[in-house]
Order: sequence, then C-alpha cells, then structure tokens
Amino acid sequence: MHEWALAESILTAAVEAAEKEKLKKITEIKIGMGELQQIEQDIFEFALDEIIKSQKDKLKNVKIKIETIKSTLKCKNCENTWKFSDMKKKLDEDESEAIHFIPEVAFVHTRCPKCGSPDFEITSGRGVSITQIKGEK
Repeated sequence: MHEWALAESILTAAVEAAEKEKLKKITEIKIGMGELQQIEQDIFEFALDEIIKSQKDKLKNVKIKIETIKSTLKCKNCENTWKFSDMKKKLDEDESEAIHFIPEVAFVHTRCPKCGSPDFEITSGRGVSITQIKGEK
C-alpha cells in the first residue's frame, strides 16, 4: 500500500510539473529511490504501470527509469561514514519494517559502528524523488 501511495504522488507531481512547464506530453520520468526508504521496487513499478494505464493524457507511453540511491550515514561525533546496507544486516524484521514506513526510525535502531554514538545524519539515499522529466511542448 505504501508503494502505491508513493507511485501516485510521483505521477501527480510529474503531471503538475509538466503543466507548469507547458508540456503537452511527458515522455520520460527519472525517479531516484533512496535505499533507506526500502521500497518494494516490483510493487512500486506495478503501481506506476497501473496508474499510468488509467491516465490518457500527459502520461500515455511514458518511460519510467528508476535509480536506487545508496544510503550513507555520517556520525556527528567522530565523522565516520557508513552504509545503510551494513546497518541493515543487524536489524530484525520489525525494525526493518519500521524504517521502511518512517525512515527517521533509523535513528532509534542504530549507532555509529566506530564510536557508538546515536548522533548521526543521513547524507544520502533517503526518500523517493523525481530527478528528471522529459516531454514535448
């Protein structure tokens, strides 16, 4: 269900951006998918396809390209950086599910692997966003 809501939001935002730029048709949408979001990509792609099928105007025959953006975290105490994929191995199923729905929950379930501090920032790989829209005027 989470993936469907994201797909709908992405397509709505793309259509709004196209209207603002006076595009008659969108030919391609590039999407950046942060690893920390832990989106089920096959469900997300299916949702995009189904929503696009129900649209007749600007989205007809649009190509969707999805790039996964790896998540990097940085300790504010010792400035160590590490990858979410390293942290994910240590999470149980409930913790991983919580982060899937609310990425900020990562702050509760991890510590810097170097100094043990809970004070870190997510420097990349969070959220889902449109990185490019191509179309015809």
